[in-house]
Amino acid sequence: MKNSKKAIKYRILEFLSTWFYSGKSPKAPGTCGSLATLPFVYVFAYFYGINGVIAFAIAVSVIGIPVADTFAKALKIKDPGQIVIDETAGQAITLIAAGTNLYLYAVGFALFRLFDITKPLIIGWADRKVPGGLGIMLDDILAGVFGGLVLWGIKFYFF
Repeated sequence: MKNSKKAIKYRILEFLSTWFYSGKSPKAPGTCGSLATLPFVYVFAYFYGINGVIAFAIAVSVIGIPVADTFAKALKIKDPGQIVIDETAGQAITLIAAGTNLYLYAVGFALFRLFDITKPLIIGWADRKVPGGLGIMLDDILAGVFGGLVLWGIKFYFF
């Protein structure tokens, strides 16, 4: 009985951390996780507007910290590439400004990936210095904030 509960917990953690297994992609799991986030953000934006996207981003960020921490410990890897719930949080944060505009989704996707991959300024610091689940999540949350700020500017000036 105890092993079956442990197996169920592991499967739930895996399902959430890999964002519905998108992080299991053998090529570019972070990009796949970001792509898998887009339909969720769109649905929240369509039905609930900006407040729905904000709520989704906050919920994924908060849930992601213990989920990523526990799953990384189960795998015995500091920051496994297959954990992409952090990309989900960051991508959602970037897209808060997008509404349902698909052009802004494309730009927001590219901006988030740019900041997530290059890790400028405080993003890189968070990636290197903050341990555990918070560390796994924080650099992507910050990349999402940077991407979101740039996307707001683009939306303001061009849309």
